[in-house]
Amino acid sequence: MLLPYKPQAYQLLHDGALTLAEIEGNGIQIDVEYLDKAIADTNAKIADLNKKLQKSEVVEKWKKAFGHKANLNSNEQLGKVLFEVMGFECPERTDTGRYKTDEKTLASVDHQFVKDWLEIKKLDKAVGTFLMGIRREVFDGLLHPSFNLHLAETFRSSSDSPNFQNLPVRNLEIMTLVRSAIIPRKGRRLIEIDYKGVEVAVAACYHKDPTMITYIKDKTKDMHRDMAAACYKLKVDQVTKMARYAAKNKFVFPQFYGSWYPDCAKSLWQGIDELKLETKNGVPMKQHLASQGITELGECSYKEKPAPGTFAHHIMMVEKHFWGKRFPVYAQWKRDHFERYKTTGYITTKTGFICQGYMKRNEVINYPVQGAAFHALLWALIRMQRAIKKYKMKSLLVGQIHDCVLGDVPENEDAQFCEMAQDIMVDKLMKAWKWLIVPLEIEIEKTPVDGSWNLKACEK
Repeated sequence: MLLPYKPQAYQLLHDGALTLAEIEGNGIQIDVEYLDKAIADTNAKIADLNKKLQKSEVVEKWKKAFGHKANLNSNEQLGKVLFEVMGFECPERTDTGRYKTDEKTLASVDHQFVKDWLEIKKLDKAVGTFLMGIRREVFDGLLHPSFNLHLAETFRSSSDSPNFQNLPVRNLEIMTLVRSAIIPRKGRRLIEIDYKGVEVAVAACYHKDPTMITYIKDKTKDMHRDMAAACYKLKVDQVTKMARYAAKNKFVFPQFYGSWYPDCAKSLWQGIDELKLETKNGVPMKQHLASQGITELGECSYKEKPAPGTFAHHIMMVEKHFWGKRFPVYAQWKRDHFERYKTTGYITTKTGFICQGYMKRNEVINYPVQGAAFHALLWALIRMQRAIKKYKMKSLLVGQIHDCVLGDVPENEDAQFCEMAQDIMVDKLMKAWKWLIVPLEIEIEKTPVDGSWNLKACEK
């Protein structure tokens, strides 16, 4: 059960619902001609790949192994064909002993059939979930996704018809394919404004760990760079941009959200090959780790500790230092916060809400952070919409994704819109919410005038 327990919390929901309704009404311009062509072209690619698969020796052996029960869409059958019939090594199994056939596992199989099979799955999702999802909801060239405030237990917003907050971002090819359908009105540009690291900043306002606060305030320090150096046994000046990215997304944020070293070690090790990691002077990362005495991943289970000298054991020690030495105040807050929940049965947020009822430990720790972080954006959206009306601007707010807002902005209002965003999203919010003890930052990306929301063409 979710309750606002302070008047300002109710007011935020009330005003936020009205503002999001106006944003929905504004609508997002869609390049329908491009969208229809993208759907047709993607379906044609899928058909060509399916024809190619049918000629593969793998399909021949698949049909021989399963006879009339052969089903090329069956992940279980695929696992048996690849790892039993074809004899490829399966790096990991499920908890029930079945062969894993997720994208990460299959990416380790060096065979053209697997590459084509993965490509079909990727394109199927792109056309079925994203492109067709948008096409079904377009009316008069506009998309009006719903933004809800009453469904997410974290007090974040949610979206449907279609889910605008679930557009692809991890795969550049698919992201470009989908976002190229989203365009500004004529003579305008799309401007995306993101809060930078807002959940880390909001979390710091709860736990008040001095090391974390220093990382946020001191621009000469870089937590993700430091953790990349620790995870991959590098000197700080040998950390590349991709190694930093790996540490940020495969160790730091997973640790903050409740993951543990077995999963982090596995993800970091796989990331070496996925991201083709190397040191800044060009030494392949596994070669570098071997020079440091680490040549294998090692045991990554929650039941047994990994052997010394393995990568898993190294990450176990990095994790121990991370919470025991680097962020001990944060670690203690998590323990205390969970104990309070077990005693009271509820948690409160900085923005005046109560979450109560059964929650897992990670949920107890993450919900107040995720909710308050989104409320920073919601507070700003309300005031940005009011300012647009007050100053009779032609700019439109057309979408939001948890910590970012998308504007459809005439070229002659570009500077005014961005200045307004900085003033409201950072300056005014910091004055209004006294509990914000660390500075907030925003990042701005703009499409060319009349250009699509294809991030490859965006300018910062």
